Amino acid sequence: MPSLDWSACPAVESIPGKVSGAWVLRGTRMPVSAIFENLESGASIDNLVQWFDGINRKQVQAVIEFAARSLDQAPALTP
Repeated sequence: MPSLDWSACPAVESIPGKVSGAWVLRGTRMPVSAIFENLESGASIDNLVQWFDGINRKQVQAVIEFAARSLDQAPALTP
């Protein structure tokens, strides 16, 4: 599966030197990957908001919706 172009998601940012440049929720140190890891382990969005200071439901939903929309796009063909 190709990786997503997170630069097109306004809910996230990647800043060199901040969490090693990983994609994080904007204004936080919460890596996008941690959202999906926790959801995969059975956590709910409400759990994430309770467990991690500084994040909110709207941010998490925006990341999930971005990923879902990106998966609906046809992959770019490479020769």
